[in-house]
Amino acid sequence: MKTESVFRPALLLMSGRTLAFAATFFIPVVLTRIFDPAQFGTYKQLFLIQSTAFFIAQLGMASSLYYFLPPAAHEAGRYVANSMLFLGTAGLAGLGVVVVAAPKLAQWLSNGELAGYLPWIGLYLFLMMLSAALEIVLISRGQYSWAAASYALSDLARAAAFILPVLLFRQLEWLLKGAVVVALLRVVLTLYYFRREFRSGFTPDRVLFKSQLAYALPFAAAVLVEIVQASLPQYAVSYLFDPATFAIFAVGCLQIPLVDFAASPTSDVMMVKMQEKLAAGRKAAVVAIWHDTTWKLALLFFPLAAFCVVAAREIIVLLFTEKYAASVPIFMAWSTMILLSTLQVDGVMRVFAQTRFLLALNVMRLAIIAGLLQWSLSAFGLVGPVLVIVLATAAFKAAALVRMKRLLDIRAAELLPWGSLAALLGATAGAAAAALAVKSQMQVAIVPVLFATGLAFTVTYTALVWHSDLLNSGEKLALASWARFRLRKGIA
Repeated sequence: MKTESVFRPALLLMSGRTLAFAATFFIPVVLTRIFDPAQFGTYKQLFLIQSTAFFIAQLGMASSLYYFLPPAAHEAGRYVANSMLFLGTAGLAGLGVVVVAAPKLAQWLSNGELAGYLPWIGLYLFLMMLSAALEIVLISRGQYSWAAASYALSDLARAAAFILPVLLFRQLEWLLKGAVVVALLRVVLTLYYFRREFRSGFTPDRVLFKSQLAYALPFAAAVLVEIVQASLPQYAVSYLFDPATFAIFAVGCLQIPLVDFAASPTSDVMMVKMQEKLAAGRKAAVVAIWHDTTWKLALLFFPLAAFCVVAAREIIVLLFTEKYAASVPIFMAWSTMILLSTLQVDGVMRVFAQTRFLLALNVMRLAIIAGLLQWSLSAFGLVGPVLVIVLATAAFKAAALVRMKRLLDIRAAELLPWGSLAALLGATAGAAAAALAVKSQMQVAIVPVLFATGLAFTVTYTALVWHSDLLNSGEKLALASWARFRLRKGIA
């Protein structure tokens, strides 16, 4: 049986995000050079509040479209209209809550400056809620090229809106104004596309709304708990320390955009294809899609995580200057989360409508984090919360894999491509050892060290994987292209 890979359409989506990778990644790099640590900490706190509210307020109504749109061509416009109406209402409520609660939020996060900025964040939240379903609809309807373009244009516009006003005016308020303008443009484009795509079918439907809500609410509860557990350590550090210390913690928890750029579209496409195969009664094809998705992500995430650990100090100091050297051990621990991103178990649970089980898993993860957070801070300092997050996430993934085994009715040996993953892990370890050996012999500036370390890692990893018979011809071609690109750029 021919395996239907999710990687080709996912690669289209990743290419759209990668076009804006540099600009998006360098938003905090630029801001740390313009703002002092306290101001940068304020910026991170503002968008921590926005992202928390953004994902909670959706109540799963945007993500529910991945479940409802693929098999429902005739009712698609009504499902989308239901979601957008709900998201707009929830966004408006979020705006009101953020504005009213601004003084209290500033007090809880030990930062009096927050109150003056929070109305802007509330407005940005409302506008982003209205356009939250745009790429989801494009992907669900198989319009991968348009989704890639939307990702690219949105990320480039957001990077410009965040960076240019700050370069010109050196004030955080202008960054927030630029963010609002970009969010408004997204709303206009979203409405235009939905009206053109669905025409008279773009109208709310009460009966369909009830079915969406029935699916989404258990998932929303899972998302609520997931967001709380993910953000709890950041809120705890904000509450217990000043904004400058929070900035150190936030830099250490650096999100490598490439991880989200690869994992999110790959998982999205995986869900759509799995849903199609299940509708056709082809459960065996679902297992093949899962193996293919996991293997492709492992090829990227295993070496990325290892290199981030090996070159942690050089990466942090180069990007954020010596002011943030204290973030290095935090970043090393945080980089292990990239490995766990290989297992996109959340998407599989959603395909099988296991939203209640997702809720239970997230409650478990929250309990682990909440129970160990205070102790971890006392025992390990700012690294402690990251170690607890890694432990809780590993427990989440393991429990989800156990449930997947039952849902797919397969043996444990068939759950993952165990042998291939073990061999890939060995190749990654060999590349890390070679990079560390090169790094230990160099006593020069950061850029040459990073270049030499990255070159040694890339050459060793490519050679080990290439000659291990782990790759098919298409994967070898992709890896060769990746290696040539990295060598031209001079950094792995």
